[in-house]
Amino acid sequence: MLDYAIFAITFVVFLIATVLYLYPGSNKITTIPGLEPSDPKDGNLGDMGRAGSLHEFLLKLHAEYGDIASFWWGQQLVVSLGAPELFKQHERIFDRPTLLFKGFEPLIGSMSIQYANGADGRTRRKLYDPSYGHEAMKHYYSIFQELGEEMAKKWESMKGEQHIPLHAHMIGLAMKAITRSSFGDSFKDEKECLPFGRNYDICWNDMEERIKGSYPTEGSPREKKFQEALGKMHATIGKVAKYRRDNPPPPQEQLFIDVLVEGDLPEEQMLNDALTYMIGGFHTSGNLLTWALYFIATHEEVEEKLHQELIDVLGEKEEVTPDNISQLVYLRQILDETLRCAVVAPWGARYMDLDAEIGGHVVPSKVLLHQKYFHTDLFAQ
Repeated sequence: MLDYAIFAITFVVFLIATVLYLYPGSNKITTIPGLEPSDPKDGNLGDMGRAGSLHEFLLKLHAEYGDIASFWWGQQLVVSLGAPELFKQHERIFDRPTLLFKGFEPLIGSMSIQYANGADGRTRRKLYDPSYGHEAMKHYYSIFQELGEEMAKKWESMKGEQHIPLHAHMIGLAMKAITRSSFGDSFKDEKECLPFGRNYDICWNDMEERIKGSYPTEGSPREKKFQEALGKMHATIGKVAKYRRDNPPPPQEQLFIDVLVEGDLPEEQMLNDALTYMIGGFHTSGNLLTWALYFIATHEEVEEKLHQELIDVLGEKEEVTPDNISQLVYLRQILDETLRCAVVAPWGARYMDLDAEIGGHVVPSKVLLHQKYFHTDLFAQ
């Protein structure tokens, strides 16, 4: 199950949108129907807040304007696509707008793959992606099985009606899984894993404050605390990289960190990309696991049917392997439905270098596509 959760980072949710660099106003350069800005500076951001979330806002937008509709993200015009046939036209667009992810730069760094486009971005993806491909995942099953059993035993030891902090536990579980499968057994040691998690929490809590509009002043205690925690995470990754460089594993046992080491990358890029993949891996996976378990727990008939499938497929060993995971058909359906309902990754974007016709409307070049991630092997389904 956990292997699927980490793999599910790339799976389908449901919408694409396009951002044009335009000042909000009543005179559009596109014929695409949609909302006028509610505020000259914030566009329709206030409307999104009143709707409850970006997802709920877009549901209402498409209900009113159809499969292709526009709105304003601050001072940028956004064209949202809400139909699979429109998604299909743009499934292979690669380049991402750096502007929309600029706010994460203090954490993931300016040399992160998040900001790499063109040949550089494609080269990195070609280098890194095999570490999380189908063949590589087969080597991680034992890690996921071990961590899953640890969590199950922890819950079994909890008394009666004791509250389970589900999200915190699932985020912790996903972090352990992604760090061990990406960086090796150094993170099996709680002395490495726990401080790394605490330092990450410090940084992420600060990033959430920045997202809300509260920025630390240079040299302030808050900024120093953030930089100290970030530096400790970098130091841990650097120490692991040095160990793997000095003790290289055989090719069949190489992990993501070994690919970074062998790539002879600038140290800053190595640290930035290592942290980017780690964060991208456990955040989405942890949220997916949280919602999946919540939905299962609140639907007794689903829980019973899943339990029976696990008994039938796994038997007494209760062990998920590369040979039997494809037989867990109902579990797969639950995860897919969780991805559909929970909206675990609400914001992403791409842009095109050429003008494109979408739904009978021409969208100019350099448009930014706010897209959900469609796994290329499964999109046609």
